[in-house]
Amino acid sequence: MNFLAMLGTALCSFILTIIFIPFFINFAHKKKAGQMIREEGPKWHEKKSGTPTMGGLVFDVAIVLTAIIVPLIMNELSVQVLILDFILALYGSLGFFDDSIKLMKKQNEGLKAWQKLLGQIVGGVIFLVVYKLEGLPFTLNVFGWHMNVAWVYALFVLFWLIGFSNAVNLTDGIDGLVAGQAIIAFGAYGIIAHVQHQNDVLIFCLAVIGALCGFFLFNKKPAKIFMGDMGSLALGGALGAVSILVQHELSLLFIGLIFVIETASVILQVISFKTTGKRIFKMSPLHHHFELSGWSDWKIDVVFWSTGLIMAIVSLWIIL
Repeated sequence: MNFLAMLGTALCSFILTIIFIPFFINFAHKKKAGQMIREEGPKWHEKKSGTPTMGGLVFDVAIVLTAIIVPLIMNELSVQVLILDFILALYGSLGFFDDSIKLMKKQNEGLKAWQKLLGQIVGGVIFLVVYKLEGLPFTLNVFGWHMNVAWVYALFVLFWLIGFSNAVNLTDGIDGLVAGQAIIAFGAYGIIAHVQHQNDVLIFCLAVIGALCGFFLFNKKPAKIFMGDMGSLALGGALGAVSILVQHELSLLFIGLIFVIETASVILQVISFKTTGKRIFKMSPLHHHFELSGWSDWKIDVVFWSTGLIMAIVSLWIIL
């Protein structure tokens, strides 16, 4: 896949996003469909209340359209790119219902945890069925050592898709943070897919990058729109799926280190509070700890993105 084709793919989703995001923002303002802010969150977040959310709807649609139209034009449409579109759309739909309930009830609680988990499991099972029918290997690449136990790999895939979907969702709490970090992660896997000549997976990654670059223009501080669960759940599930299709699943622990650390901070905070009654962090996820320590949104973004970029470069150097 040449440079012009790659640039054109990213531009396609970028243009679709920047065209329709302003319309969506105006529509949301008219309908008064704004974000409900957590009461226990930092007090200065209250001024963000009412900011349009569910921006993930726009870039999810832009990604899916681009990742279908471009492969069709280039004769690269495959089951792999379609299953990536499916995971993005299904997990995005779960986020849509979650966000919609929050807006209707005017509170920061949407779907129940078991409802969200059930939907994620269903998506994971369908992914596994398609994966099996395509004859793709049920083999986990553990840093060069390959584990060939099908049922263990199947459980791992479910855990991976669900885990990273929720991890990206937890990270989405600072203007621009997830958009920037996801661009870095999908960029790394796009490079891996390019080296492997998996043009279908590369096209999907480029579609995500283009759409998120467009979205970032409106999501950077001060954010005019949030992606909502519809965006973060979809991106996390798709990221996990991409790492599986390029057969470098565990590399996501490093390429997606920021998502891992954010999730770990929540788990450690809960364990510490329930066992000792004390908190490790001022607030979790970790970005809120730095907020309460006096860091600005931009400082948190730059430090987290820099960490993610360094880990992505190191991971690519090891893998490639």
